[in-house]
Amino acid sequence: MNRSRLIFVTILLALVGAALPLVIMLYFSWSRAVTDEQSRLTLYAQQAILRANISFNEIRSALHAIEPLNLKPCSDTHIARMRQLTVNTRSIEEIGYFRDGKLQCTSWGRNDKYVEQTPADFVTADGLEVTLRVSPVVTQGNPMMAIQYRSHNVLTVPSRFVDVIVDSGVQLATVTEQGFVLGEQNSPDAMLVRDIVAAPANRVDDDYLIASVRASGLIAIAIEPRSYLFKRLRQEQLILLPIGAAIAALIVAAMVWGLRRRLSSLGELNVAIKRREFIVHYQPIVELRTGLCVGAEALVRWQRPDGSMVRPDLFIPLAEESGLILPITDQVIAHVVADLRATLAAERHLHIAINLSADDIKTGRALASVQAALKNTDIEAQQIWLEATERGFMDVNSARVTLTNARAAGHAVAIDDFGTGYSSLSYLQSLPLDSLKIDKSFIDTIGTDSATSSVTPHIIGMAKTLKLKIVAEGVETQEQADYLRKHEVEFVQGWLYAKAMPATEFIAYYQHNLAQHQGIVATTLPVPPAAPMQQATVSIDDDPPTSG
Repeated sequence: MNRSRLIFVTILLALVGAALPLVIMLYFSWSRAVTDEQSRLTLYAQQAILRANISFNEIRSALHAIEPLNLKPCSDTHIARMRQLTVNTRSIEEIGYFRDGKLQCTSWGRNDKYVEQTPADFVTADGLEVTLRVSPVVTQGNPMMAIQYRSHNVLTVPSRFVDVIVDSGVQLATVTEQGFVLGEQNSPDAMLVRDIVAAPANRVDDDYLIASVRASGLIAIAIEPRSYLFKRLRQEQLILLPIGAAIAALIVAAMVWGLRRRLSSLGELNVAIKRREFIVHYQPIVELRTGLCVGAEALVRWQRPDGSMVRPDLFIPLAEESGLILPITDQVIAHVVADLRATLAAERHLHIAINLSADDIKTGRALASVQAALKNTDIEAQQIWLEATERGFMDVNSARVTLTNARAAGHAVAIDDFGTGYSSLSYLQSLPLDSLKIDKSFIDTIGTDSATSSVTPHIIGMAKTLKLKIVAEGVETQEQADYLRKHEVEFVQGWLYAKAMPATEFIAYYQHNLAQHQGIVATTLPVPPAAPMQQATVSIDDDPPTSG
């Protein structure tokens, strides 16, 4: 990813990262405000149910106390008894006595007017006949509710059934399950109340916040205009938005820090390329049958001016992602020629393997670099192996063209780290390859119970079927070497034989190895035929690739 694109993506992610906590906190603010308000309205509704039940119980007790009538109707004693119950019962405004549907007397005294008993709107389960709205004849007061039991009638104020202290603006109604409104506060909308009774539930609609409670055959409904919710919402936002802003600031700071670090690393890598801070170490490749060193893999190293080394796994992915791997590959090629020109010219059976990145394989530009570096030297093309990891085969058509051209130029071609990327049997059959390198991760499973321990012999068998030379990377134990020898793997590299080393140390290692194996003839190394053929080389490596 180039610098401008990296900056753009980081800014975009920072904006999203900054907005997301604020959006989440806004949502939580709304959710908490709604929950708190509905909890408050639910409490009002519960209190209304409780108040309605208290009123019914008080009225019921009074009516049961005076029935059956044991006193002479409308006698002074009877009227005094009704007056006593009226005064002592908070929910009762007046008690009357009816005979044959006509009012005879009340707790106020005897009645000389013609007052007919009002028909009931509904009857409770225990026989109380309820008339929702009646006009008291005796007192000529506001409309009341009449509750009749046998011959006695109680008048009560409807508000007794919603006698709850609520905040201004809260509308409250107590309703029977049949939809009869017993009492209300602040004039709730009648149609809305009917809709809620039909489907009682806590909800927020376009205009109102609603809570309802059902108990004892009654439904209490508390309603609040939605605009009242915003006061609670602002309170929640004052708490949560600063938290969201702090989280957003941390995210933005982290993104900026990461961007600066990334750009800093990218900048350092650019400077290192310009200063040619990259060097090459060489890990010997040994013929397993004889122990003879037949070549080496060139592994790139970043050596800072202070002498410290940067691990390849830290800079190679960044170089590949940013496109800087191409000039690094060029430096590796130049180092190989400068370091080993004389040795390669003197030892024709010695080869050096150079890793190519996915971009090198896709564009084919590394071939021109190799050819230019070898010009006017005594190094032969077949002494330079070109290794491609499986990432380079994602564009198989481009890879086929590059590898075909490489083999036509005389270079042997190997597939590196086989089994860890995108390759398949069809790739091996269709691409012009000479050798295959088995990745270290598979070698590590030799002699273990790992789930992938059975993969290694299959890779070896497949390579042999395709007549590919095999190189095993990362060989660290004698057990692994014995296993590979038993399975007729030709070449190995790894710490059991030698670590990657600077050019001078490799030359000394090679000369010492050659002296120890005087007279031994190595296995013929893969050399490309005149015409492209479909072969492959297998290599198992414990070091990162040369250039990627």
